Amino acid sequence: METVLEIKHLNKKYKHQYALKNISLSIQKGEIYGLIGRNGAGKTTLLKSIVKLIDPTSGQIALFGSSSDKSWVKALRRTGSVIEIPVAYESLSGWGNLAYYCKLRGITNENAVIHETLNIVGLDPKDKKKFKNYSLGMKQKLGIAIAILSRPDFLILDEPINGLDPLSIVEFRQLLKRLQQEQGMTIIISSHILSELYHVATRFGIIHHGELVKEISKNEFEVMSQEYIVLQTPQMENASRVLRESHHYQMKIIAKNNMHIFAESHQINQIITLLVQHQVPIDGIYYKKQDLESYFTNLVHEETEEVTND
Repeated sequence: METVLEIKHLNKKYKHQYALKNISLSIQKGEIYGLIGRNGAGKTTLLKSIVKLIDPTSGQIALFGSSSDKSWVKALRRTGSVIEIPVAYESLSGWGNLAYYCKLRGITNENAVIHETLNIVGLDPKDKKKFKNYSLGMKQKLGIAIAILSRPDFLILDEPINGLDPLSIVEFRQLLKRLQQEQGMTIIISSHILSELYHVATRFGIIHHGELVKEISKNEFEVMSQEYIVLQTPQMENASRVLRESHHYQMKIIAKNNMHIFAESHQINQIITLLVQHQVPIDGIYYKKQDLESYFTNLVHEETEEVTND
């Protein structure tokens, strides 16, 4: 399988602070790679480094196997991107903006390409509305239209879901899947809206304080996504002892009065009965299944604790 992007030991330092620290990752052809992180985690800095908008302090970036600046520039022609905000002319319509970029990129069969591209992203080719009057969702769609005008093999999207209404998010999700499945594009998409990223990405990279702290495929995550019961009690030690000795439950203490018991929902009544018999007070108990957001939150929390303890 072709490696579209290979990053090794990438660093970006501003004065005394690292925006990126020893990042290494690879993306294979056909993947939708979800880059997850809080605002300010380093996602945009990483994407800008890939497309040469900023120069990294050290490390290597190879696009489609590029091994020199000249081959990297050539590889960028196979790449489309929307980073931070869509770049379009306010006074032009969607068609007018694409016509300008067709001329800029030397695309000859202009009308056919523009018509097809607007249809791909879900914009009406006959719409004369100017870009400045577009909704946020329409602006994001036109940004992608500009990015895919030359039918790139690799698409880079920076927080494209941010600010969209629920209907626009669903449409956007469908668009990404079509670009991957019908156009054969490999995509990297950054976001802090984890629940939506989960629906489209095939693999995830979690970035925190400029470091890539975890990579996991969607299949791996689904295997790890355990069912559990949340127990809240002021007597955590007694509850742990009773559950361990009586039924050998697996548990994880999350906070002073909060634990996760790895069991199924139908076992809640059994746990309540057991704790009541041993006079362990219960402040709250409910069933939950780990989602991407809780996985990310727990992972980042553990990383922060490790840094603090060090």
